Amino acid sequence: MGHLVVVGFPTVEEAEDVRRELADLQQQHLISLEDAVVVERDRQGHVHLRQAVNLTTAGAISGGFWGSLIGLIVLNPLLGAAVGAGVGAASGALADMGINDDFMRELGRTLPEDSAALCLLVRTVTVDRVLEKLQSHATHTRLLHTSLGHMDEQKLRNALELSKRLQEKPAEEKDSASHGSPEVS
Repeated sequence: MGHLVVVGFPTVEEAEDVRRELADLQQQHLISLEDAVVVERDRQGHVHLRQAVNLTTAGAISGGFWGSLIGLIVLNPLLGAAVGAGVGAASGALADMGINDDFMRELGRTLPEDSAALCLLVRTVTVDRVLEKLQSHATHTRLLHTSLGHMDEQKLRNALELSKRLQEKPAEEKDSASHGSPEVS
């Protein structure tokens, strides 16, 4: 069973960017995700769930393949594909794997309008390497919810806070350098 981590972002685009970066990190075996969903609350207050995988489409494709294969065996591949795609789409639509949709919709109603959250079901993670790769997003994030134990949650909060300070420090240094002594010509 994985751990649920929900991180808030000021924009949907940034939440989607982080999800894409996490998918890349998953390819590098730095994190293993069971589910990653962007929850959006639009300007009208409506909540939208942006699933990483559309289960209905995946089910239809898988069902179409298996239906075609069975159809070949019984000498009617078109009928087999049509029936298989229909059954696959129906089973994909009914399958609710990962994070509970009702929980995410309820969470989405608490978000400020025109913002987003990234809901992650994390199986395994190399925390320091993943935080290092996602450090550029730290100044905009808020840890909204987690199923981690108290100590692990505090470690995550501390790591996010440290990343925020490290991101803010170069900006402060640039500001103080530009407000330093005037140039002499």
